[in-house]
Amino acid sequence: MNAVGVGVDLVEVARARAMIADKGAHVFDRLLTPAEADYCRSRPDPAEHVAVRLAAKEAVYKALQGSDAARGIGWRDIEVTRAPDGRPDVELSGLAASRAKELGVRKVLLSLSHTHQAAVAIAVLSTD
Repeated sequence: MNAVGVGVDLVEVARARAMIADKGAHVFDRLLTPAEADYCRSRPDPAEHVAVRLAAKEAVYKALQGSDAARGIGWRDIEVTRAPDGRPDVELSGLAASRAKELGVRKVLLSLSHTHQAAVAIAVLSTD
């Protein structure tokens, strides 16, 4: 495997919970795609799922860095999805997709984990 970028991020669930309490629907509308927002809202504790998605988006963002244009990648340019087998997956659009193409990325490998306290994500960009 040829990796051209790696990113990791950790988000405290309490921070996501506070954001939701303070900003309400704005958090879902600004930071998540409609599909991500629907998924998070359907869960017993949406804050855990928002936190892990924010960690994933930040990890992918970090992995894509290295150019001035990459700094403009938006939250909704990175969408956390699920592969048919249930594994987390990523769909890139906008500047994120452009940067990935520039780097020759063919696959984004994503690992997520969360507890009631924290969410962590690791992203690896592969050219294979």
